Amino acid sequence: MSYMKIAADEAYKGIRNGEGGPFGAVIVKDGEIIGQGHNRVLADHDPTMHGEVAAIRDACKRAGTHSLKGCTLYTTAYPCPMCMSAALWAGIEKIVYGCTVDDTADIGFKDDEFYEAIKRGEAIPLECSDRDICQELFREYDSLKAQRY
Repeated sequence: MSYMKIAADEAYKGIRNGEGGPFGAVIVKDGEIIGQGHNRVLADHDPTMHGEVAAIRDACKRAGTHSLKGCTLYTTAYPCPMCMSAALWAGIEKIVYGCTVDDTADIGFKDDEFYEAIKRGEAIPLECSDRDICQELFREYDSLKAQRY
């Protein structure tokens, strides 16, 4: 069975149970599936619980690490900006997707609008405030020589 078929089967679980959109994902390392998940936005009342995020959380928990270097993410659709960022933070080295951004838009998910707003710098207004307070926090963290990720 192909990894994409397994990702699609994950998505089917979610949509048939009314848990969220048709988005499923699996994470593979050295030919083994180490994580999988599907969209649970509606079930969990969590706008971040996309299929890719669910799979990343599952893989990290199972592997006991926050780094997914050497892994490939298989997902039923081109990742939204949040999922793409999550994959980057996790260190995923390759993403294989099924449906395109246009396919996703065709069924009512407008990820392309998010990408365009980000490019224009119009996604969410940003404002810097109380930098001195936060810099003090950063200095203490830096002095602890805590593990960086």
